[in-house]
Amino acid sequence: MKILHKLICASALINMMMSMSALAEDLELNLRSRSKEDASADPTTKQVNWKPEKTALIICDMWDDHWCKSASRRVAEMAPVLNETVKAARARGVFIIHAPSSVVDFHKTTPQRKLAQAAKFAKAPIELSTALRWGTTWCWTDPKHEGVLPIDDSDMGCSCKGEKCEIREAWSRQIKLIEMVEGDALTDSGQETYNLLAERGIDNVILCGVHLNMCVLGRPFGIRQMTKLGKNVTLMRDMTDTMYNPERPPGVDHFTGTDLVIGHVESYWCPSFTSADITGKKAFKFKGDLRKNP
Repeated sequence: MKILHKLICASALINMMMSMSALAEDLELNLRSRSKEDASADPTTKQVNWKPEKTALIICDMWDDHWCKSASRRVAEMAPVLNETVKAARARGVFIIHAPSSVVDFHKTTPQRKLAQAAKFAKAPIELSTALRWGTTWCWTDPKHEGVLPIDDSDMGCSCKGEKCEIREAWSRQIKLIEMVEGDALTDSGQETYNLLAERGIDNVILCGVHLNMCVLGRPFGIRQMTKLGKNVTLMRDMTDTMYNPERPPGVDHFTGTDLVIGHVESYWCPSFTSADITGKKAFKFKGDLRKNP
């Protein structure tokens, strides 16, 4: 029994040391960028080391449902893999912010929502966007900074074949497949997001979720706003999707359309990396993406 007790204690000590070691390790991210002067140039990749405790991962609009059935299916397919990625990032000390826009009231009694509301006010170095879209604060496309998006999403981007889905507000909460735990925060407010980051001295921000050509770029906690605030921003490019209908210009398949928007972000806003840099596993790919060399 004494030997067994010693073995159990030794195992517990090893696990604790491994956990502490994981927390102490920097995030090694392979950040891919593109030239905005030469769209035909190959992308470049640079490895950076980020302190986990100085890094936040923001999960954008991973709702329980969507007005577009194909978009909803892709969210449900991606969510379990994203959840495992979030768990790995959290275990390494990354601060997790859940940002399910317009449905935060569903989560109003959760510790995560209360944590965001309790963060001390911090004055941002620039005025946060006050423009509106769909009744919420929005950072619109900046023609002087980025030109136009490489896909036509003017029809709102339903990629279902045949008759398109009716546009409606189908969502009510964050999808249950994304776990929230103690120490996470939940908000869709640009000010609350900035308060949370300032309170923790966080300058590194990872964006993921949906949809890249709309919410991930435009929300008050999204890529445009975080970049303008001077944060070190990056997109987790395999953990995102777009609202793009292949029947619209430039007439490519849905997943190529997503890649075009990723390239746009890499050229004009921030670099990107894949979840493999956090999990050590293979990057995620949608089942419907049948391209051999995307």
